[in-house]
Amino acid sequence: MFIRIGYDLEFDVPAPIAMMMLLRVHPSVEPSLCGPEALVIEPDVPATDFVDEFGNRSRRILVPAGTLRLSNDAVVQVDGLPDRIVTEACEVPIHELPPEVMPFLLASRYCEVDRLSDIAWNLFQNTPPGWFRVQAIVDWVHNHIEFGYQYARSTKSAYDAYIEAQGVCRDFTHLAVTFCRCMNIPARYVTGYLGDIGVPISPDPMDFSAWFEVYLGGAWHTFDARHNKRRIGRILMAKGRDAVDVALTTSFGPSSLKKFVVWTDEVTDATGKTKVN
Repeated sequence: MFIRIGYDLEFDVPAPIAMMMLLRVHPSVEPSLCGPEALVIEPDVPATDFVDEFGNRSRRILVPAGTLRLSNDAVVQVDGLPDRIVTEACEVPIHELPPEVMPFLLASRYCEVDRLSDIAWNLFQNTPPGWFRVQAIVDWVHNHIEFGYQYARSTKSAYDAYIEAQGVCRDFTHLAVTFCRCMNIPARYVTGYLGDIGVPISPDPMDFSAWFEVYLGGAWHTFDARHNKRRIGRILMAKGRDAVDVALTTSFGPSSLKKFVVWTDEVTDATGKTKVN
């Protein structure tokens, strides 16, 4: 299966600022690209590329005052299979976890493990450990939070989402990640493309999506508290402790988003020119 991905973003920048971007696919996805990503920055400014502490491909630029446009277009080949279900995946004792997994047990900016631990244990201590416990957390969060773009707020944390019971995909993800960590299951926040493939087409404009991964049985596994369905065609861009680590753009100064268009469409071949009806 081939999926065309991309975006067209514009920012108003009143004064020169530095900006970091996580707007390319994750290095693990690069072998599946059918050609180089066509990332364009207008105006053309010098860029510094580096891999951050979570293995994401980051780019840093100095943006002059005026209009900044960021656009990209690429075709990715995927297996066309839904997210794997591995019900036999077991929890790994903390003393046996690899060192690089340990940070995903700890509290972070939007995931207040300390504030939600008692709540999590009251809700999930009697669920079967491992895969079924994570699924119980996903089911609970999916049913607890009412989805709506009008509920989005950049400062909303997992605890806020729990109390308010409203939010967008990042809020579902933050709460599920936090509950998993409270139950001693490493969990990390993931962002990327997720099109309406194999599901009814949403009337809402396409957006980037957030889901999460948990460490069970010595491997990372995908879960999605927002949709609570095994989906086809997830394309990873970045992963980290929470939304702070995977922000698509981080501006070190004032800027305002003027245009936001994202596409994630199934196409017939690697050229990406013919869409599947």
